[in-house]
Amino acid sequence: MKKIVLLSLIFFTLITGGCKKALDINSTRVVNEANSWNNLEDSRAKLLGVYGLTRAALADNNGHWIYGDVRMGNFESPLRQDLKAIIKNDLKAEYEVVKDLSNWTRFYRIVNAANIFLERIHEVKEKDPRYTENNMNVDVAQIRFLRAFAYFYMVRIWGDVPFITSSRDGSFENVKRSDHNAILEFVQAEMLAAAEVLPYRFSMNDIQQPGQYYNESDSRWNGTLVRKLSAYGVLAQVAAWQGKYADVTVYTKKVLDEFPRAAMGYSTTDYLTNRRGIFFDKNNNQLFAFGFIFGHQDATFVGNIESLTLAEPIVNKNLPDIFVPKDSILSIFKEPNDGRFNIDSTGVTHSQLYFTNFLGKYPIFSKIKCMQDGSSDPTFRIFSSAILFTRLEDIALLRAEALAVLGEKQGAIEVLNVVRSFRYNVDNAGAVIGSYVPYSSERSGSLINAIFNERNKEFMGEGYRWFDLVRYNKIVQRDPKFTELINTGGIYWPVAQALIDQNPELVQNSYWK
Repeated sequence: MKKIVLLSLIFFTLITGGCKKALDINSTRVVNEANSWNNLEDSRAKLLGVYGLTRAALADNNGHWIYGDVRMGNFESPLRQDLKAIIKNDLKAEYEVVKDLSNWTRFYRIVNAANIFLERIHEVKEKDPRYTENNMNVDVAQIRFLRAFAYFYMVRIWGDVPFITSSRDGSFENVKRSDHNAILEFVQAEMLAAAEVLPYRFSMNDIQQPGQYYNESDSRWNGTLVRKLSAYGVLAQVAAWQGKYADVTVYTKKVLDEFPRAAMGYSTTDYLTNRRGIFFDKNNNQLFAFGFIFGHQDATFVGNIESLTLAEPIVNKNLPDIFVPKDSILSIFKEPNDGRFNIDSTGVTHSQLYFTNFLGKYPIFSKIKCMQDGSSDPTFRIFSSAILFTRLEDIALLRAEALAVLGEKQGAIEVLNVVRSFRYNVDNAGAVIGSYVPYSSERSGSLINAIFNERNKEFMGEGYRWFDLVRYNKIVQRDPKFTELINTGGIYWPVAQALIDQNPELVQNSYWK
């Protein structure tokens, strides 16, 4: 599978330029950078260009799901040897996809474009009176967040990475890797600074962004741009990755206290799995996401989870690239009345919203299935689901995790039950009932296990699983092999040999030497 090619991303990549030497090779520009910071239209193009580069970095080679769901996760692959290697954590295997995903260049394109934006945006303010101080401040906040997000994403994958905060005219000397802990402190500070400036919603006369943003109504921006609660939501993930659970409680409380101001809510199970549900198009319930919007000609054949998971009878493809084996499904979805999937003692399935063709050889993971314009045409394999990085249920379960770790058991149970109330509400005939099954240790085991088991079910196919496994094993330390992976740096990916050959200042992660 080669890199996705989207007209919009080609345009965005060309107008934002790129880094050379250690971070990029053969960067191309078709617009003279010196003459492209003149007016309001330039600022909008540059801003959306950084969003486009971020989306491309996550979607390239289906990386977001391979990093998060395929590596040592629930999924298996029927045929693809490259994916089988990643499932087994054989990240030095000689496959193009493995090599490409070991290369961080695409993330440094985000960093470089953001650095250029922050250095040059004042020129638009000086030249175009339509570009107000408020417009610039909100733009800068988004760019600072996206640069910090790129670093957070890289640190989770590679640990120490080169740290660069200036464009240096697109050409850098060779740069060493910086300590990931220091980078995460920068990430947290940048995201907090951005959160203070960003509005709850755009073009809704928020005090921090009055009037129409770039002369567009709120419907243009809903779910598209980073908002105040988006920043706090990702901050909760950053703090959880650092093990700063007191900070997690602060950030999650902000989101859970104020989400109605952002026109957000929890998802019903139907909305979670519907073709036109939370993953479709763009909407406020996508707390932080990158959409592939069919109406904007963004739909693609690759770069979406569907291209990995769907096959007959959902689409006209013989076998899925990845699937969840039946034994794994039954071991994960053990509780009755689970609206996502449940099966009774006689072997009859009563809810198959997550899986289609369960009785076949390869159950099809069909939780996410935004084909074409939300249609169900199996002959038209073009997909438009969003890369949904965080949503309200993630924030709630992160809060439950933090409270459990900090010993606040009752608070953790209360938050866990909020999420459960939207999932465990069907009877054995699949009909919705008014009550739900609250957490109990007798039914669901220890509290921390129940929280992570709930995350496993809730976020399957959304790119969470590997990172959840790392946090879980840091907390419980019951798996000697996984603990060794953590202690020896085996949780990170190797650095691509092409980068090391190009930059003698780089050293390979010790586990992969």
